[in-house]
Amino acid sequence: MNSSPRIAAVTTVYHKYSHTQHIVDRFLYGYGWNGTHHRPPMELVSMYVDQRPTGELSASRFKEFPALRMAHTIADALTLGTGSLAVDGVLLIGEHGNYPRNEKSQTQYPRYEFFKQIVDVFKKSGRGVPVFNDKHLSWNWDWAREMVDTSSELRFPLMAGSSLPVTRRLPQLDFPFGGQASEVLSIGYGNVDSYDFHVLETIQCMVERRGGETGVAAIQAIRGDDVWRRMQAGSWQAGGWDPRLFDACVCRSIRLESARPGYSDVFPTPGDVRKLVKKPVAYRIEYTDGLKATMLLLNGLVTDMTFAARMKPSGDVLSCLMYLPHREVCNFFSPLVNQIETLFLTGKSPRPIERTLLTTGLTAAGVESLWKGQQRIATPHLNIRYQVGHESTFWRT
Repeated sequence: MNSSPRIAAVTTVYHKYSHTQHIVDRFLYGYGWNGTHHRPPMELVSMYVDQRPTGELSASRFKEFPALRMAHTIADALTLGTGSLAVDGVLLIGEHGNYPRNEKSQTQYPRYEFFKQIVDVFKKSGRGVPVFNDKHLSWNWDWAREMVDTSSELRFPLMAGSSLPVTRRLPQLDFPFGGQASEVLSIGYGNVDSYDFHVLETIQCMVERRGGETGVAAIQAIRGDDVWRRMQAGSWQAGGWDPRLFDACVCRSIRLESARPGYSDVFPTPGDVRKLVKKPVAYRIEYTDGLKATMLLLNGLVTDMTFAARMKPSGDVLSCLMYLPHREVCNFFSPLVNQIETLFLTGKSPRPIERTLLTTGLTAAGVESLWKGQQRIATPHLNIRYQVGHESTFWRT
């Protein structure tokens, strides 16, 4: 690898607040890191942008950085017009943009299609380079599985996922390495087939530390009034979830809405939650080793993401906030970009691709459960086993 790696970006759209802006701008301009302004020790040399609507940002970036190649195809972005692979790493950012939705309301972002074109260049060139895929691998499980298998077969590093596993936490804690929990719960906000992935990553980056991931046996997605009935059940065994975990998550939120005017830190009653949240969604997840997990999307109650676990054998509750600073800065993308730099500089991903494969599969299975009328779905294909190291990788400084 060159002393100063050359990077290509393959993206859907480049507008304000898009993931392309948050990631690519950090490669172009640098970002604050550990008390200094850090510039990635690599050069972004080319960029392919699939959609360029009025007001998008790529035109201004190409003008400001004349050495940045405006590629009209993905192959050109990777070959720089030479006919063979000419870069040392690839950013694949397939989030945002105007793309069709299928009958299950999944947005069909072309991450897989872009990935296939990237791999075509690798095959023709006889070698591959590290690839970062933003967020989940694909809306289609079979394609996601193929992407991971292809990276293994062709022996190039593949890193994927979002910023939730690496953002700051309040308090600064991690799931005890080798520890065990009977049940976990995470509350977030946003839409199905989008932000549910973030909340699932919040769960997974914690529970994978329990001594090795064993995979997921089944999932059931629930929406609407059935969520409130389950909440009133009072326990997992009764069809709901542990209310003490729900309370622990709510108490960690710093973006908690109130059903009353004025002070917003009044702990919400069940009636308050129902008044604030119009379209609740829950995923009940059964791990193969017996761990139970609940993901809740509660738009109207919170605009942040929290996690809680009931530990074994003590029964103690561990909880934290995944801290997401305001939208104008979104500096939770900084530790993500720092991990991407590590991928490009070392040729090794600092996070397991199996985590993203599992959370991709859970996202797709949750959508499937809703589409099938909230059926419980067995997930033998998510029998994904992997190990993580002892060291925590979230942003502590």
